[in-house]
Amino acid sequence: MYTRQEASRIKQQFWTTYGQYMRPVVAAGYEKVNWVNYKTGIPHIYFRLDAGTDGASIAIELTHNDSVERSRYYERLLQLRAVLHDCSANEWLWMPDDTDEFGRVVSRVMQQLHGVNVMNTDHWPQIISFLKHHMVALDAFWDMVKDGFSDIE
Repeated sequence: MYTRQEASRIKQQFWTTYGQYMRPVVAAGYEKVNWVNYKTGIPHIYFRLDAGTDGASIAIELTHNDSVERSRYYERLLQLRAVLHDCSANEWLWMPDDTDEFGRVVSRVMQQLHGVNVMNTDHWPQIISFLKHHMVALDAFWDMVKDGFSDIE
């Protein structure tokens, strides 16, 4: 069992390692990108990365408080489902109404990796490979479609 401080240090070390691994990766639009804290440029649309003791995940998260507006973003993403699939070569899990860690209702489109634990450094290559593949795919997808989200609000 890890103390809270040890767990925090290991997770911070993981994200630093992931950031260093991703640093040389060129974004689809050739601009500089913070791969750990990716900025979509559209309010209420976030790319969320997570690595924990029960797996890893990457998601497009729609956080608009107004359910009608959030639904409009989600419907736009659904229209682009084939493009996302083509970019990542994977089918994604689509959740129109989910709850985030703060209890807010959000919409998510996500990929999950089970059977890995960020506390086990032997799992880091598998987690990093999973996150890299899907983050690069999301970046390519977003570079193609982001202009279609600026007119929603």
